[in-house]
Amino acid sequence: MSADGLQPLSPFPMGEAAAPLVLASASPSRRAMLENAGLSFSVQPAAVDEDAVKEALKAEGASAARTAETLAELKAQRVSANHPGSLVIGADQMLECEERWFDKPADREQAVESLRALQGRSHVLWSAVCLVRDGSRIWHHGAPARMTMRPLSDAFIAAYLDSVGDKALSSVGTYQLEGLGAQLFSGIDGDFFTILGLPLLPLLDVLRANGVLVR
Repeated sequence: MSADGLQPLSPFPMGEAAAPLVLASASPSRRAMLENAGLSFSVQPAAVDEDAVKEALKAEGASAARTAETLAELKAQRVSANHPGSLVIGADQMLECEERWFDKPADREQAVESLRALQGRSHVLWSAVCLVRDGSRIWHHGAPARMTMRPLSDAFIAAYLDSVGDKALSSVGTYQLEGLGAQLFSGIDGDFFTILGLPLLPLLDVLRANGVLVR
């Protein structure tokens, strides 16, 4: 029995010949999604200079979707070198609004600027996931979600940032849809897991196909 009086869930059975699974991401949201889906895995964030990669790809004219896919694979490849035989999950997310790419805000001032730029407009979240084993990409998937942010007053922006605190700095859009971030939007078109940063259902399908999960 847990401290809150609830019976803990039993571990979900993994495949009989399951390869070790590694998440190449420091994202608490991605980790929580995989844990809640019953997966057993280790975490090793990838050492990738994301800003440099984005800058180079943008200079080449790459789309936001391609950039998310490239970063997801690069992260998985970097971690795969340290985990022979393991299946390594790499993931990335890009936010694009009227051809502008948005990054995680560095501080409250940037968070305010991002929300002012996004309010009253629609933007697209591109989420990509890649599966690598022994340096070879064996699967990848990308999915968009269109988010329409309602008009926001400066008073609301200030109150919102006061409430969420540093959590606003952990997302490219300064929001977590599963929390107060839901109040920012007037419309959403896309898969919930994709919005959180990981196209989970297609990933679970390919993990079942590779014996990580029981069918």
